Parts: sequence; C-alpha cells; structure tokens
Amino acid sequence: MNANNTVRKISRNLIKDNRGYFLKVINGNEADNPFACEVYITSAKPGESKGGHYHLKAREWFTLIKGEALLTVIDVATLEVVKIRICDATPETIYMPPGMAHSFLNAGDEDFILLAFTDFKYQPEDTVIFNF
Repeated sequence: MNANNTVRKISRNLIKDNRGYFLKVINGNEADNPFACEVYITSAKPGESKGGHYHLKAREWFTLIKGEALLTVIDVATLEVVKIRICDATPETIYMPPGMAHSFLNAGDEDFILLAFTDFKYQPEDTVIFNF
C-alpha cells in the first residue's frame, strides 16, 4: 500500500461545556484532504444557544439532525432580523453567507444536534462575536 491508500485513524478533540458539545469532524488539515473546509457537529441543551457570531469570508451550511431550534439571523449591514424555526421532523439545510450573524437557540425539550459545513478553514480573525 502506498501512503495515499493507507487507512488512518485521526484523533479529534471533543469540547464540552454547560451548553452541550462541539466536535470538529474535518478541519481541513487532514493528510490527503485537498479541500479548505471544515465539518463539525455541535449540540445544545434545552434553552441554550450556539453561535452568536458572523464571518467575514466563510460560508456555512447547517442541518439540524436532532431536536428543535430557533435560528436568529441578523444582517450586520442593515440589522434586519429573520427568525427561522427548524426541527428534525422536517429536515432542511440553511445556507449562511458571510456578514450574517447567527445564533441557534434550543427551542425543544431535548438536546439538539446540528451538523455544519464551512468552505473556509478556521481563522480567528474571520469570526466576529455579535451580541444577540
């Protein structure tokens, strides 16, 4: 077997706090990964929020795979607010362009699980905290 055809295990860092957890599944730095992207899973306990920021360059796609959430989106240029209720019973993927602040509030009675894809490897300067 050559190096490109070797099956490998890649350790991941599961981050937990009182709100839930965050697990980056693909960080864009994997050997043989030609894509500058990330895939992650995050959870939130009932009444807790995830997000609370916007990106200058990164585009994101979100799919709630368990539970219910109220997504609040604020256009940082106009301050227009949109609220979107999402749940696992009617799966949808939400596209989030740069410049849109977003926060997911768990609106259900069980932990939610959210799958996310971004086309941009994490850079701290691309993530801007936004107070909701």
